[in-house]
Amino acid sequence: MYVRDAKNRDEAWLLDHIEAMGLDETAFRSRDYVIAVDEVDNVRAGFGRYRVHKTDDGEHCELTSIGVLDGWRGQGVGAHVVERLVRTAADEGFETVYSLTDEPDYLAQFGFDPIEESALPDRLRERLSEKRDGVAPEAVPMRVDPERFRVPDRLREAFKGAAAAEADDEPEEGPEDFGIDPDEATYKYDTGS
Repeated sequence: MYVRDAKNRDEAWLLDHIEAMGLDETAFRSRDYVIAVDEVDNVRAGFGRYRVHKTDDGEHCELTSIGVLDGWRGQGVGAHVVERLVRTAADEGFETVYSLTDEPDYLAQFGFDPIEESALPDRLRERLSEKRDGVAPEAVPMRVDPERFRVPDRLREAFKGAAAAEADDEPEEGPEDFGIDPDEATYKYDTGS
């Protein structure tokens, strides 16, 4: 398992999963994302976005649209996505990384602290309002100093052996799943056999 920068070919996959998970896709650019990939099967397991807001008061970094596919949760995938994003922010010179999240407990385990809305830069206060009006009504502002960011050992170990959980066997689809009444339907190519 490893985390890499998203590529143009990942765009449709990202948009599909962002929509399916009800995440924020405002000002979507695939190059702002990183993706966790299972190196054995080359399967994508999770993703996240690093977004820079340029304002008259300077630049501010926000982590957003962090998602892990169902079969990969609880194995450190999200932790390593967040770690890669925070490292990128640190490499770009950001001393504070923000997230406007409805999962504050998740980010707190890495060293993120909740902050008052009034302590947010103006642009991020606007983003918080947008998120609350849209995809995350319970969003709260959090921040971390990249030097304080830590991935718990249990998640680091889990990530080393991460594997997709076996999918539940889904029932076979029938005509009813497509809005067809099998007792009334006629079929164009019915051979009568």
